[in-house]
Amino acid sequence: MSDLLARHHAVIPNWVALYYDRPIEIVSGKGCRVTDADGRTYLDFFAGIVTNTLGYDVAEVREAVERQLRTGVAHTSTLYLLRGQVELAEKIARLSGIDDAKVFFTNSGTEANEAALLLATYARKSNQVLAMRQSYHGRSFGAISITANRTWKNNGLSPLTVYFLHGGDRQLPQFRDLSDAAFVEACVEDLRHTLMTVTAGDVAACIAEPIQGVGGYTYPPDGLYAAYKEVLDEYGILFISDEVQTGWGRTGRNFWGIGNYGVTPDMMTFAKGTGNGFAIGGVVARGELMDAPHATGISTFGGNPIATAAANATIDYILDHDLQANADAVGRLIIEGLRAAAARLPIVTDVRGMGLLFAIELREPALAGRMLEETKTRGLLVGKGGLYGNTIRMAPPLTLSEDEGKEGLGILIDALEAINGEATP
Repeated sequence: MSDLLARHHAVIPNWVALYYDRPIEIVSGKGCRVTDADGRTYLDFFAGIVTNTLGYDVAEVREAVERQLRTGVAHTSTLYLLRGQVELAEKIARLSGIDDAKVFFTNSGTEANEAALLLATYARKSNQVLAMRQSYHGRSFGAISITANRTWKNNGLSPLTVYFLHGGDRQLPQFRDLSDAAFVEACVEDLRHTLMTVTAGDVAACIAEPIQGVGGYTYPPDGLYAAYKEVLDEYGILFISDEVQTGWGRTGRNFWGIGNYGVTPDMMTFAKGTGNGFAIGGVVARGELMDAPHATGISTFGGNPIATAAANATIDYILDHDLQANADAVGRLIIEGLRAAAARLPIVTDVRGMGLLFAIELREPALAGRMLEETKTRGLLVGKGGLYGNTIRMAPPLTLSEDEGKEGLGILIDALEAINGEATP
């Protein structure tokens, strides 16, 4: 492993992060578990950064991909009719809840958000965009410009004029003592003030993650996005929901993250878990928005036959096995268990989440680093994030069983107790 790590450092950029003091190479997986090159098996609570929606070695997905490979056609491009792409678009359009919806496929969430920004700025003839503080929308030039987390921004250059709104930053002193209703009111008044002061009118869109991923799974009270949408509609501003981490039933209560707020957006972007590890993303939007651009466009790899075979099988599996309900039930078990334990653990400052998308916020970043190592030692893989790097974030496969949920919960509590004992003598 040390040889592979040295080779990695020799040819991979330094800014490509690796977890753990001794990084692991995952060589196989089954269900919700993976095995590393040393033969150690782990329960996976991060799923390739919210990507392996169904877990590993899922027969339905594997067989769908193998069927497509046996045709000898791994790729053709959107210059030709793609049956699997049309079938997948029909499913997503139907599930989206957006009227007269059409779908454009990409390879990633970054590309999906770029496409949504193109559609919005074209439709509104404006490069002005509203985004949320603590947000993350991808690593490309445009996506970084609407990202509000300095850890992930290399420069302040931007093809857009961006204004950042409040919503996921309730920990700030001016907000932390407010009720839900008062917080929503303060944020909405700030939105109105922003539109009347620093914008030049004709703002193209507002883009938001229903639950902020890199931000540490922070989210506003239930009424905020509905209240924002009312104001946006007054001005004709389009609303884009970034569902890259929150789609496909992961939040339990709704199939799309934005559904938790009672809002139907003008567009939604998706990626990550769509193909259970195969690279696919996209935008679903109202037909008149999707059809509007006058220039010809294609996507060489977006929505290719292999990726759409995997995505069709993944979405069918989610629906056929009611994994949204499973996410709700198992997620509640874990979140409630963590909250009960947190009451006696001073190092924990918050436990939050919906369904199988949940986080533990710790008192300081060093504790999050310790938590990564302690959970790994006990056979559990988790993620790290938050504006200050002090949050453990988790998104297990939606197939996680109740027994596996209890197992992971036990490991998390055991690791927290060990770290709490070190930090509070």
